[in-house]
Amino acid sequence: MKRSLVIVATLATGLVLNASAQTAVSPVPAAKVAVIAFQAAVAQTNEGQRNIADLQTKFEPKRQQLKALSDEIETLTKQLQTQGSTLSEAEQASRARTLDSKKKEFDRANEDAQADFQQQMQDVFNGVAAKVYDVMQAYAQSKGYTVVLDISQQESPVLFAGEQLNITKDVIDAYNVKSGIPAPAAAAPAVPDAPKPAAK
Repeated sequence: MKRSLVIVATLATGLVLNASAQTAVSPVPAAKVAVIAFQAAVAQTNEGQRNIADLQTKFEPKRQQLKALSDEIETLTKQLQTQGSTLSEAEQASRARTLDSKKKEFDRANEDAQADFQQQMQDVFNGVAAKVYDVMQAYAQSKGYTVVLDISQQESPVLFAGEQLNITKDVIDAYNVKSGIPAPAAAAPAVPDAPKPAAK
């Protein structure tokens, strides 16, 4: 008799646990996923384009200075190559030292300018990126997206995403409306490469 009561109690406990487990598990809603090229979105907003153009304008005198120094190095190099045989050894050595000094000056100035430009470009990007992120988050929530993946990173885990999942343009448009900054008259020019010194 005791044994049958234990069996009945065990069965009853099992049924109660099984029933509670079934009611505790609710279906997981399907994830709604979107992708965004976040870096491109930041750079293509009206504010991003304006700020990048302003930064390029600010660095234009330095770029011209580097170009002039590069041209001077190229001229000195050609002169040394073409006139080398007619110059005395002392004159050749003097011109070679001048050329070497100019190249070192160029390398230092170019390196400093690039580091300064990159730092200021990063500051410009970060300033706009924080605001674009807020707009992207609000947009994603309003459209019911549960996950937004950034496809602008080189190490992005996304191998394929249909174009209908890409919210980059929508976020850019939403940001431009919120910021109230008008579109630039012309597209922002590409970031210019620093001039290269003449080959040795």
